[in-house]
Amino acid sequence: MNAPHAPPPPDPHADEGDDAPETSAISTRSMEMVTALVLLAFGALIMWDSSRLGSGWGSDGPQAGYFPFYVGLLLCLCCGVIFFKAWRGAGANKSFVSREKLRLVLAMFWPTLVYLLVMQWLGLYVASALFIAFFMRWQGKYGWGMSVGVALGVVVALFLMFEVWFQVPLYKGPLEAMLGY
Repeated sequence: MNAPHAPPPPDPHADEGDDAPETSAISTRSMEMVTALVLLAFGALIMWDSSRLGSGWGSDGPQAGYFPFYVGLLLCLCCGVIFFKAWRGAGANKSFVSREKLRLVLAMFWPTLVYLLVMQWLGLYVASALFIAFFMRWQGKYGWGMSVGVALGVVVALFLMFEVWFQVPLYKGPLEAMLGY
């Protein structure tokens, strides 16, 4: 006689949807340590440059680097405390960002970096039109007509606002030079 098979146990994460556990890309502890080291280096740079300018007290009062030197010193001290606390284990098990969320951030970061590089050759307006059209097409899933129309409309409006009405020149490329701007 065969006994009926018991159903498999339910998956504890089956109906959680977006709340399912995600794998961590980096811990809070690691990010705090990296951030503390970067800001510590920045504070040390401030102190070094302030010493070059003169960070003491002169006969006529504080020298040019006096206040920046102490701001840099305070920054270094605070970063040292943050690094030490993180090194001792504060936030060791907490996830700073999951791999999935980091992937979403990088999906915005890399095209933005390309935009900044393209801007060096094509200028602000042409690069912005390409960037807007690309993002509307890629992320928004809009058609080519809508993407190009909005991109050109935004860029023309910004051009008129800054170059014509406010007369604030922005970085231009070869297309604007051909048009006489």
